[in-house]
Amino acid sequence: MVRARDGDDAAFTRLVQPLRRELHAHCYRMLGSTHDADDALQDALLRAWRGLDRFEGRGSLRSWLYTVATRTCLDVVETRGRRALPVDLGPSSEHAVLAQPLTDIAWLGPYPDAGLGAGPAAPEARYEQREAVELAFVAALQHLPGNQRAALLLFEVLGFSAAEIAIMMDTSTASVNSALQRARRIVTEKIPGPSQQQTLREIDDTRLREVVGAFCTAMERGDATALVALLTKDVTWSMPPLAHWYHGLDAVMDFAVEVPLTRCPSWRYLTTGANGQPAVAFYLGESATATHLAWGITVLTLRGEQIAEITSFLAPEDFPAFGLPASLP
Repeated sequence: MVRARDGDDAAFTRLVQPLRRELHAHCYRMLGSTHDADDALQDALLRAWRGLDRFEGRGSLRSWLYTVATRTCLDVVETRGRRALPVDLGPSSEHAVLAQPLTDIAWLGPYPDAGLGAGPAAPEARYEQREAVELAFVAALQHLPGNQRAALLLFEVLGFSAAEIAIMMDTSTASVNSALQRARRIVTEKIPGPSQQQTLREIDDTRLREVVGAFCTAMERGDATALVALLTKDVTWSMPPLAHWYHGLDAVMDFAVEVPLTRCPSWRYLTTGANGQPAVAFYLGESATATHLAWGITVLTLRGEQIAEITSFLAPEDFPAFGLPASLP
């Protein structure tokens, strides 16, 4: 710390390196985008480096860095607004629609599991680290104003007290408690069911691999019958940045048969993990023998042993963050 205060940037890097991963996950929860989290964390660490003389050492370095990171993210939220999923934009479509991507909307993005720890970040935390990046949770956070979003994450996910959060956000404890009350109500309304972590713990690992593998094989072979057997009756399929989404087995299968199972010449895939959930990186080729290029990362939400939500993020630029190649031979 002394060397860092004296301008040794290598010493500062050693100080913050153990906290980078959890700070990055916090920025993602606040902003809903891995790319925004990258930028916000870089900006926050630059602010911390330049303002290190203001760290008086009365609290922990961790809490001070979370203060800087949270305030940085709040600045981003104020200028860019919330990120959306197709279900936020309008009603579902009953039949397959071929449409152009919407580029004027800030879309929610996936988060690689490699950046997540296990269990709660602090003994006082209500949410597990993986639970707090599930798609439903992060999507619900996007409906909160920045101050409520920050208060909920700092209290429920990271285990800071209301008094500590008041200092971090430069407000009163009463304001923090009020923000928490409103935030909890909205999040509870948006996420009525059990978390994916609860669901996944009830499924045998072998069975989970079988379900994911069967989904991938059905896509690769264009097998509609096999795909139907894996889905709940009220399944949804959305594909940001496409605005159209599908709800219910009939609509989802109408889309699946019309587009990915017949119009797309050849699929290849690699399994991965995103947002604490099973995920698949799909690659699309012009033929079975052609090079297959990155197409999108599909995150699966399960209910029991069936797939209840399919969210396909059609953004090849997300692949590097998952350590995935841009193409397959």
